[in-house]
Amino acid sequence: MEEDFVFVANALAHEKRLRILEWLKDPVGNFPPQVDGDLIKDGVCSMYIADKLGVSPPTASQHLALLRDAGLIKATRIKKFTFYRREEAAIAAVAKRIKNEL
Repeated sequence: MEEDFVFVANALAHEKRLRILEWLKDPVGNFPPQVDGDLIKDGVCSMYIADKLGVSPPTASQHLALLRDAGLIKATRIKKFTFYRREEAAIAAVAKRIKNEL
C-alpha cells in the first residue's frame, strides 16, 4: 500500500502531469471539439494533450502513461488514437490521504 502511494506521488511530482490533470478536469473548456470520441465520456485525444503541453506525442505519452499506471486517468482506444479522462474516485482518494496524513 505504501509503495502504491509513493508511485502515485511520483506521478504527481511533475508540473506537466499536474497540468494534464487540471486540464482534464474541464475538457470542454480546455480542448477543441474532436472528430472522434466525446470529450466528457471518452476523454481527450492524446494528440490534443501533446499540442497543449507543447511537447512531442511520444513525450506526452510518457507523461500520460505514468498518470494511467498510477490510476489517476483512464485510457480509451478509439480507432488509432488514445483518449484520456480523469479517474475522479482515485484522485479523491489521493487527496483524502494527503489531507489526513500530512
